[in-house]
Amino acid sequence: MVSIEEFDVKNYQIKLVEPEAKAVITHYLHNVYNGVSKHYKKDALKVLKKFVKYKQDENISIVEEDALQQLLFEVENVPFPTPENYIFKFIDLFAGIGGFRLALQNIGGKCVYTSEWENAAKKTYRENFGEIPFGDITKENTKSYIPKEFDVLCAGFPCQAFSIAGNRKGFADTRGTLFFDVEQIINKHRPKVVFLENVKNLVSHDKGKTFKTIIEVLENKLGYKVFSSILNSMTHANIPQNRERIFIVAFDPNQVKNWSNFKFPKKIELTKTIHNILEKGKQENKYYYPKEHKYYPELEKTMTSKDTVYQWRRVYVRENKSNVCPTLTANMGTGGHNVPLIKDNFGIRKLTPRECFSFQGYPQNYILPNLANSKLYMQAGNSVTTTLVERIAKEIITVL
Repeated sequence: MVSIEEFDVKNYQIKLVEPEAKAVITHYLHNVYNGVSKHYKKDALKVLKKFVKYKQDENISIVEEDALQQLLFEVENVPFPTPENYIFKFIDLFAGIGGFRLALQNIGGKCVYTSEWENAAKKTYRENFGEIPFGDITKENTKSYIPKEFDVLCAGFPCQAFSIAGNRKGFADTRGTLFFDVEQIINKHRPKVVFLENVKNLVSHDKGKTFKTIIEVLENKLGYKVFSSILNSMTHANIPQNRERIFIVAFDPNQVKNWSNFKFPKKIELTKTIHNILEKGKQENKYYYPKEHKYYPELEKTMTSKDTVYQWRRVYVRENKSNVCPTLTANMGTGGHNVPLIKDNFGIRKLTPRECFSFQGYPQNYILPNLANSKLYMQAGNSVTTTLVERIAKEIITVL
């Protein structure tokens, strides 16, 4: 038997020359029955030859055809395989754990390229989609694997770089930020639609100059027609989490004649409560605060309701008045700050990683791999609310 897991074996890693070998082979396998495969074929077959030779060096007799079939079975036998009858193609940049991919696959999209540099996120992505993302999108080699044609570019691009750019020159120039790489890809490939997500603060950052520049680049430099809106998971996705994010949708008017018909989804009633998401019964002891914990008296005094999620803010507890979960953050698993807490029948505890993923709209069969909880909390906090992305994507596809 052969497995993509073996690409991580140290002996093989030493013999591996191409750093993107795993990404190339899994992207090829995912597209082996359609035209996109030719884009990855040459490099993928090179990787396969080296892999087979490595197996033979280890005294395991295998031929390329058999290796290919076994690897193909592995990438297809995952919880969220590529839809067979897809109606549009998209790429997934800054993919994280696949929130955009999950949403767009649900409405008939086929992902033809994905990139993510963080290794733990890549592991979660691979477990669920059978595909390993390419790495650092700022590198030309990584960009070179993007197929020439696709319909939608998705990017929940990080915003850390903006503070530097903003402080220096009011973000008049996108160079030095990750948005510059998105801009380059749009310019080269001209997708019909660009679908971006970011933190709400992007709109007000540097007195609005950062956001203004992004819109100007999309409209004036690249010639797209742009729509933007701040939407909340609890008002637009029937998810009981207070999470506001800015969404940007841009159409190429030369390819999408009725672009002006686009509208962001309307508000919908929040019918779910936190009890639709919280796990039933007692959880593992490690999630509960022991009574001897130095802040336990403070927690016990403040946390009186079982119908809301509280938030630990270093030295005090904040209650969410809407009886929903406060915004999940990337640092909630590192202790101390922004930790979501609940009171259940067994005590006061943190949310489990599974609960955090559920508060982002991920289904129960989404695999959480064997990673440190701090990594899983970070992945949930960094993710998009998939069900909200899906609602916006439906509006995009209606226009397409």
